[in-house]
Amino acid sequence: MVQSVEVLIVEKEQVTGKVDELKGKAKQAVGGVTGNPNLHDEGVVDEGKGKVKQAYGDVKDTIKGADRAAGSDINDK
Repeated sequence: MVQSVEVLIVEKEQVTGKVDELKGKAKQAVGGVTGNPNLHDEGVVDEGKGKVKQAYGDVKDTIKGADRAAGSDINDK
């Protein structure tokens, strides 16, 4: 019995972006509970930065996927 194996390739920006997003949400929560508006605002910035990084990683992933589908590999260049 042969099973196909699907490999999940994730760009590092997708991972670091998710970490920044979660870190930002945590800072917002702590800032809200403690009444620290600076910490809350810092969390908003971190969350936004994380979302941008993830989007960039998604674009890179899409480009690489299209390149592989075309029969080439951008990493070989």
